[in-house]
Amino acid sequence: MINRNHSGAIKTVIIIAMTVLQMSCTTKTPSDLSEESIIPKPVSITSTCDYFTLNAKTAIYVKGETADIIRIGGFLSAILKPATGFPLNVKSTIEAPGSGNIFLMLSDSAETRGDEGYLLTVTKKQLKLVAKSPAGLFRGIQTIRQILPSDIERDSIVERPWEIATGTIVDYPEYSYRGAMLDVARHFFGVDDVKRFIDFLACYKMNVLHLHLSDDQGWRIEIKSWPNLTIHGGSTEVGGGTGGFYTQEQYSDFVKYASDRYITLVPEIDMPGHINAALASYPELNSNGKATELYTGTEVGFSTLSTKKEITYKFVDDVFRELATLTPGPYIHIGGDESHVTKKEDYIPFVERVQDIVIAHGKQIIGWDEISLSTLRPNATAQFWANAANANRAVSQGAKILMSPAARTYIDMKYDSTTVLGLSWAGYVEIDSSYIWDPANYVPGIGREKITGIEAPLWTETITNMKELEYMVFPRLPGLAEIGWTTSSERSWEEYKVRLGKQGARLKAMDINFYRSKQVPWVE
Repeated sequence: MINRNHSGAIKTVIIIAMTVLQMSCTTKTPSDLSEESIIPKPVSITSTCDYFTLNAKTAIYVKGETADIIRIGGFLSAILKPATGFPLNVKSTIEAPGSGNIFLMLSDSAETRGDEGYLLTVTKKQLKLVAKSPAGLFRGIQTIRQILPSDIERDSIVERPWEIATGTIVDYPEYSYRGAMLDVARHFFGVDDVKRFIDFLACYKMNVLHLHLSDDQGWRIEIKSWPNLTIHGGSTEVGGGTGGFYTQEQYSDFVKYASDRYITLVPEIDMPGHINAALASYPELNSNGKATELYTGTEVGFSTLSTKKEITYKFVDDVFRELATLTPGPYIHIGGDESHVTKKEDYIPFVERVQDIVIAHGKQIIGWDEISLSTLRPNATAQFWANAANANRAVSQGAKILMSPAARTYIDMKYDSTTVLGLSWAGYVEIDSSYIWDPANYVPGIGREKITGIEAPLWTETITNMKELEYMVFPRLPGLAEIGWTTSSERSWEEYKVRLGKQGARLKAMDINFYRSKQVPWVE
């Protein structure tokens, strides 16, 4: 027989064990928020071991009736509707809604740090997202997407429970500038493709789209005062295709589409080199007064504007005047790289005069790191891509640095020797190489306080369509987004590759053609 005292003790142990089991979060349940594969990694996650369930009665309540917050509520509803099939109506309120709903609100609390920070609290009864600004709410929505099952990304109804693990996420970015560049000059990409690229950036909390709008192979933005730039200069691309260009109305649509996702558009007109499309369109921009032939190859460094002609500066002024009018963001990118046939004594005064033109139109300058050869104007940003001496020279003049080291951030570089697409002049850039670096320690002499952020350029010499673009962008883009968002002390390759692997099913649900690196334990 069992002694009664022993029996009571055993019962107590069993009750305690069952209680602990019920309260513990394990990977076998959907209730551990800390186990979700969120990219970029948040500042902090606290799990409370339960779950909130979306259902047909769930509504999205927004506190207040401002256009921004109502639009953000609608954006969240549009993400969740296709796969769930739920109405998810957006409703304005002044008080916290009842059980079973989503609640979005603005608040200037200590926990919502900065314009892009947010506080996400999930209980069994409610999902609540708080931020200081609409941008913070929008960033928080991307986290909500990632703590739902990957099926949420599908475009048709999936019959399954829609459970979200409970807990609290406090989050805000490390760098204020987190962007990617799309080269639409070497190969032209249509309106829908550019918008899809913007959506990729939004998913991973990036906030800048840099459009490389002109190069030797094509001019892609309508300039009404110089119409032949697009009529003739936009008519081809690498390999001799038909090219194309964006009307000013289409460009304005990009601006709005990006702005609705709290992404700033930065237009680039590269000069005085990388300019053959313009030289072929207007002979007066050439030193000899003769138009060049259109170019469909991939060599660089052979073209230059005539830096001593006044018509050149009339051209520059007109182009940037029209672009500045169309671009509400603070920046215009003036290029400045690889102008090998422009004499240094001509390059320097040209870049200085172009800076003054851009400033006169109310914009700040970004240029590739070579622009530091000139005297940089106040608030200039030099984009480091290859030459550390150029970057340090820019810093010595008081400029900020945008980090785009080719050996880490150029997402047109081949993954390895077997990669069919891309180039390899900066080396192979596998997933670990792209992730394992710290912007604040990459260039000696350029610390955190000198860096405005990071940018991942995609040059398109070999990229001809969206599926090829996706293959080169993914899965490097999420990691580069994390470098910009998450402090380096909280990043670890061994931990990150597991989170990235769990994103495989999400990328598949989004119909993204991605590179299945053997370095990553994919879960699809």
